[in-house]
Amino acid sequence: MGAGLVALALAGCGGSTPSPSVSPTPPTGTCSGGEPVTGTPRLTTAVVASGFASPLDLQSPPGDRSRLFVVERGGRIRIVKNGQVLGTPFLDVSGRISSGGERGLLGLAFHPHYADNGRFFVNYTDPNGDTHISEFHVSTDADAADATSERVLLTVDQPFANHNGGGLAFGSDGMLYAGLGDGGSGGDPLGNGQNLSTRLGKMLRLDVDRTGLVPPDNPFVGRTGVAPEIWAYGLRNPWRFGFDRTTGDLYIGDVGQDSYEEVDVETAPRHGGQDYGWNIMEGTHCYNAASCNTAGLTLPVLDYGHDAGCSIVGGAVYRGCRLPGYAGTYFYGDYCSAFVRSFRYQNGAVTEPRDWTNSLGQGLSSISSFGVDAEGEIYIVDLNAGAVREVIPAP
Repeated sequence: MGAGLVALALAGCGGSTPSPSVSPTPPTGTCSGGEPVTGTPRLTTAVVASGFASPLDLQSPPGDRSRLFVVERGGRIRIVKNGQVLGTPFLDVSGRISSGGERGLLGLAFHPHYADNGRFFVNYTDPNGDTHISEFHVSTDADAADATSERVLLTVDQPFANHNGGGLAFGSDGMLYAGLGDGGSGGDPLGNGQNLSTRLGKMLRLDVDRTGLVPPDNPFVGRTGVAPEIWAYGLRNPWRFGFDRTTGDLYIGDVGQDSYEEVDVETAPRHGGQDYGWNIMEGTHCYNAASCNTAGLTLPVLDYGHDAGCSIVGGAVYRGCRLPGYAGTYFYGDYCSAFVRSFRYQNGAVTEPRDWTNSLGQGLSSISSFGVDAEGEIYIVDLNAGAVREVIPAP
């Protein structure tokens, strides 16, 4: 059983669904809500909302400074509006999904022109455990989606219950990216990570404004027997990925098997086609020494062993305005140990690595995601505690 399965399987949610509550609102972290702090001040976190049922993701529509959208594994998307959690979910698809362990409502992304077209996208596992990437529309009420508007864009059969990936994000190119795991079990027994005929173990790139969904400049378009949606491959279970808002660089946190966790980076201008190595490699190390040919592989920019944690949670590059001294800093964490760390990726190398566990990790139970609001400020989602914390300057 792989580390990713251990991590989220341990996070099962039983009993009744708690009612969300809101803590006293800390500084909003936006230019309009607080003056920028010079230099690189000490950092801490403050709870902005709690009482969620197994939250897995946090997103905000482009330009929307008043709302945060929190994804619950059981199938609901909740809104935190002006510091208050709304009682009615924005969307509830609990009757259409399977949930528990690594299954559920796993990801959310708003269209870059959401303010005009009201389109958003979710990734969930259906009652059979298979992946659905679907489009929905907001209703005439800005705080409620039209649950009848679902348009399934893509379905992917999942052979096992774990390693579903689930993240969604729009790149600066306007394309929707989706991260899928290798299909599960342990060690990639079906060889999906290196198999270009399957979407499993891949980063997909979709043009949701195009009838056929496949961008003509995807790297494998036109190759016989290759799934044309593939952007990159050789991933085990990409648990959270995101784009640097300023550079367009893509950062992927890929959960390891038994020994190593990794961060992969594709810098702009991005062309796709990378093979990130699984299951030839685990991190920067050979997974199977008897058949370890690293030719043509794109190795991670950073990895760490299971003495530090066991399930990476990919994070976000800071591009907010409250903490300009941290611009370009990538924050990430680990589900098992709840550490929070950061680094900068400059000129092809990791620089300024830093451990924030004694400050940003205080009070965290089980990190499931990092989120970013419309102003670029960073939030940490705590699955077992059912809470969302904002990264702010320490007093």
